[in-house]
Order: sequence, then structure tokens, then C-alpha cells
Amino acid sequence: MDKDAPKELRRGWTTGACATAATRAALMRLWGGDFPETVTIRLPRGETPSFALAQTDAGAGWAEAGIIKDAGDDPDVTHGALIKVRVAASDGGVVFRAGQGVGVVTRPGLPIAVGEPAINPVPRAMMDEVVADLAAEYGRAPDVTITVSVPNGAELAAKTWNPRLGIEGGLSILGTTGIVRPFSCAAWIASIHRGIDVARAAGLAHVAGTTGATSERVVQGLYGLPDHAMLDMGDFVGGMIKYLRRHPVARLTVGGGIGKMVKLAQGAMDLHSGRSQADFGQLAEWMGDARLTDMNTVLQAYEVAGQDLAQQVAERALARLRSDLPETMIDVVVIDRAGAILARAGA
Repeated sequence: MDKDAPKELRRGWTTGACATAATRAALMRLWGGDFPETVTIRLPRGETPSFALAQTDAGAGWAEAGIIKDAGDDPDVTHGALIKVRVAASDGGVVFRAGQGVGVVTRPGLPIAVGEPAINPVPRAMMDEVVADLAAEYGRAPDVTITVSVPNGAELAAKTWNPRLGIEGGLSILGTTGIVRPFSCAAWIASIHRGIDVARAAGLAHVAGTTGATSERVVQGLYGLPDHAMLDMGDFVGGMIKYLRRHPVARLTVGGGIGKMVKLAQGAMDLHSGRSQADFGQLAEWMGDARLTDMNTVLQAYEVAGQDLAQQVAERALARLRSDLPETMIDVVVIDRAGAILARAGA
């Protein structure tokens, strides 16, 4: 085995998978009389992971189990969080409740209705399935209230998109496969999509995709946009554009630092440094300045070529975006690291 080979990253489990496992354990206590030492669930694609219980409690007519979320090697904000579920007898099927640290939906555009706990459809379906299976096993009616809690969820949610999406009071219980894949781009892109959904549902005509916190601050201040108009696209301009083709808005502003915007201007749809690089030979051709071929960074090229280069970048990035979204009014804002506007183009 090559000791220098990259280590295979360990996958983890979503909050939805943990809540499902906790639901199963709590129901086994409520209906069967005992908590299991470990609990096994079936995920949507057939995997059957097992979970150890971190906390248990029970009383008259209710039982509660908690599981520590393990996100594997993914830098997930909820890694290590305690996901708790309390089950209690009810009437009329399965009812979901938001406990401490789980948010409530307050804006339209999400897959859960306004006023409902922020427990997404797939986790709900997984918990429904557990209720149905155990009700049949124990000869019980499948009527139960499921309250999901994350004790420090409100603090963790402040580090997520939830406040911007109109999810108040805590985290969302998420997951479509039950599995967290390390450093997956999918979760980020899904957040961009949900941001677009919320903006459209709110009737916003103008949204902005930005590459980071500085460009977001500049663009939001420039146009006075509300928080839910701001899309933290990061490096994933392609994911944002692809979704906007199917779910259009009237106006789009794209803002970012000159380094990433050069890559967009040169046709890249993923702006991550590991997946796209600036072509300095092309910069030299644009500017008619052979010196730019030997530059080490875009900032160095800007220091040599000046504002004309920034304007070229803005205009070419605008042309690239318009080729994908010809019916959308688009403008581009190019900034430096300090947040100064170097160039603007369009709209």
C-alpha cells in the first residue's frame, strides 16, 4: 500500500437519518417496553446503517432517544450535534413538531409549508415508514407525535442559510439519501437552489449571486437588496445558472473578486482553484500586453494592466452569463479583496 496515497474520506449520516434512528429507538421503548442498545434503519437507497444511542428517557405515554450525528470527514456544522426525538401517542396519524433547536418555516418557496417544522420531505417519509413498520410489528395504531430537537440547534443554525431562507428558531432536519458524502458540492448547490426558490416565492425580481462574504456585502449595499435576495453561490456559478434557466428571475447580479471573475470571463462554471485556473496567455491577448503571460496571479496582472483589465473581465463575464440566460437582465460587479469596486458591466 502506498503510504503517500490520499486517505479515503469517511462518509457520515444526515440529520434526517439520525432523527429516523432516534424515532425507531424511542418507539421501541414506547410500544415494546425497552430501548435497544443500537438501532438499525433502512435508507432510501437500501443501506442499513446502525446507530448507538447517546441519550434515552421515558415517561407516561412518551419516550425519547438521542443520537450524536457523525458527519464523517465532512466539515458539517452539525457534526457532533445531539439529535433527539420524543414520541408520544396522538390521534390521526403521524404529526411532526419542532422541539428546541429545530426551525419553523416562515417563508414560501421551500418544500415544507409555512408554519411547519423544518423537517424535510425525505426524513419525514423515513420516519413515517418506521412508524408504519413498528406499528404493524407491535400491533399498534400508527398515530404518534414526533418532536425533533437539537439542543444547540439555534446557535448552529446561525452558521447556515436558514435565517436567510426564512427558517426561524433552529436547524433543518435534512437529507435525501441519509448519507453525508465528504466535501460534497451537492449540499451547497442545493442551498443555492432553495435560495432561488425562496426569492421567487417572495416575488423578488432581483437576486444576486456572490462568491464570498465581501462581494455579498458590496453587492447587497450597492442595490439595497434584502437578505433573501442574496445567493451565496461561492464557486458554483454553474449550479446557480443551470437552476435559473429552469426557474428564472427578472434580474441577476453576479459579484466577486477579480481572480474568480477572470475564470468566469474565460468560460469556467466552477470557480474553485482546484478545478479551474486563470489563463494568463488569454489575458495577454485581451489586453495586447505580452507581459501578462508571465504573471503569477490575477492580482499581479491587474496591478500591471490596471482598470482596463478589470473592465474587460466584467464585460466578458457578462457576455458569458448572457449566453446562458439570454432572457434575464444581468450585471456584473468586480471587486478587490478589500471590497472596492474595480469594474461593473451590464444592466
